[in-house]
Amino acid sequence: MKILVGYDELDVDKKALALSQKYANAFKADILIMTSLEQGPTLQKDDIEEVEDRLEKLKRPFNKDNINCETAVSVNYLSPGEDLVQFAKDNGVELIFIGIKKTSKVGKLMFGSTAQYVLLNAPCPVVAVR
Repeated sequence: MKILVGYDELDVDKKALALSQKYANAFKADILIMTSLEQGPTLQKDDIEEVEDRLEKLKRPFNKDNINCETAVSVNYLSPGEDLVQFAKDNGVELIFIGIKKTSKVGKLMFGSTAQYVLLNAPCPVVAVR
C-alpha cells in the first residue's frame, strides 16, 4: 500500500503526517511525503533546496519504525491540488492524507481550495485531518 501525505508545514499537516505513520505501521504501507511548489518568477533554487531539506528531516520517525518513506518536491505550473492528484495517479497511491483548516465562518462550509480539489478529484480515498 502507498500512502501520500500532502505537506506544507502547517500544524494540520503535521497532524496528518503523524496519523499517516500510524496507518503505515498498521497496514505495512509505504509513505510518500510531497510538497507542491508553483513555478513562478520569485521561486528560487535555494527555496526548493530548503523545502527538500525540511522534508528529508520528516523521514526520521518513519525510518525509526522501519517504514519505507520517500519525499518529493514538485515544481510546476499546476495548482497544489492538481499536482497532488496527478502525483497520486502517476505513483499508484492508494490513500491520501491532507491537513485542512477552517479560517472563517464561511470556511466552516468549505475547505481550502487545495483540500477541496483533492477531495473531489483524487483517484483514491482521502483522509482529511484537522
